[in-house]
Order: sequence, then C-alpha cells, then structure tokens
Amino acid sequence: MKYIHSLLIVIFLSGCDFEIPEMDEKFGKQNFVSAVSIIELHNTRNGSYPENLDQLEFLGDWDALWLSAVRYEKLDEGYNLFVERGHMGKPNLKLPIEFKKGLGIRNSNVKWLSKRD
Repeated sequence: MKYIHSLLIVIFLSGCDFEIPEMDEKFGKQNFVSAVSIIELHNTRNGSYPENLDQLEFLGDWDALWLSAVRYEKLDEGYNLFVERGHMGKPNLKLPIEFKKGLGIRNSNVKWLSKRD
C-alpha cells in the first residue's frame, strides 16, 4: 500500500506544471547526448549524416522523446544540433569541449567549456 501511495504522488506531481531547473538540464543533456549518439551511428553505418531525423533507423521506444526535443540541420560538412526542450523548459547546457571531438557538430546552443572554465 505504501508503494501505491508513493506511485500516486509521483503520477500526480508529474502532471503538475512547475519547473525544476535541474530537471531541464538533466533531460536536456540526455536528449542532446542521445541525439548525437544515433546521428553519429547513422554516419558510421551509411557514410553520411541523415538529411533529417526521419531517416534514422533502429530507434527504440523512448527515442521519440529526444527526437521531439532537438532541432537538427544537416550541413555539407557535419550538422547543427540545438536542444529545444529539457523536461518542461529550455535548458542551458554546458558540456566540455572534448565532448564534440571527432563529431560532426558544427553549431549548437550548447555552451562548450574548456578545461579552464
């Protein structure tokens, strides 16, 4: 019974419209990293980046979440990737500059931090 009560509270709170900044950052980071992973996998398998996210193959059931949370733009050389949504709002992501080493990301709304930052 205790677990059912806890579950009901979680379900109720998940439907509330309040923002938790940490959740936007966590979900935003997960959305961004998931998008990069599957976009780069597509490039490895096919020798080029997808024209759009609809061309991505072998997606899991949860991938629709991040697909709707990012904006992708294919370029002649690489791609731009922007995080549009975290949990409920737009996150302000900060990732180490080393993250994009060897990737096709050219522009993003992610703030890239050097080791000095």
